[in-house]
Amino acid sequence: MKYKQILFILTISLVIATNAMADKTILAGGCFWCMESDFEKVAGVTDVVSGFTGGSMQDPTYNGNHDGHYEAVEITYDPSQVSYQQLLEYYWVNIDPFDDRGQFCDKGHSYLAAIFVANDAERKIAEESKRRVVAMFPDQTVVTPILDASTFYPIKGDESYHQDFYKNSPIRYNAYRWNCGRDQRLRFIWGDKATH
Repeated sequence: MKYKQILFILTISLVIATNAMADKTILAGGCFWCMESDFEKVAGVTDVVSGFTGGSMQDPTYNGNHDGHYEAVEITYDPSQVSYQQLLEYYWVNIDPFDDRGQFCDKGHSYLAAIFVANDAERKIAEESKRRVVAMFPDQTVVTPILDASTFYPIKGDESYHQDFYKNSPIRYNAYRWNCGRDQRLRFIWGDKATH
């Protein structure tokens, strides 16, 4: 066998092995630009895609109709580097779990926070993580629901500029994030646990 053939086989084997170790989860936390930015910083996360989920309408769009859907991110991660539980711990300190109208300056159903679970194992971990947050704030009501995962619709086509918005339009993104008061509110709720 020639060197290039061996290298090709090894490369394919590595890709297959890497994909076999990858897992995905879907989380909603208000503006998907911010969720994408926050989760791409986590070691072990290999991809974060902005999109919609949770509604019954097929192929929702940002500028068109996305009624009933949540702005969400699909997170691909390597469970040998970061666990689902660790992702949820990071998730909680990047949302306002008490806001039943949206997140930060963004209000309306599509901006609500939610954890989307794919199976019973994820549900058990998510419910335990929520119980820990509830125990931390006995005088407040944690409203973030744990919902069954449904079809995730990535932003695409003419609206693809939403993917990696924080990288491609950093001035607009940072101005939005600051003016929305996201980091200020996170520090108020979570103190030193806030990631920004």
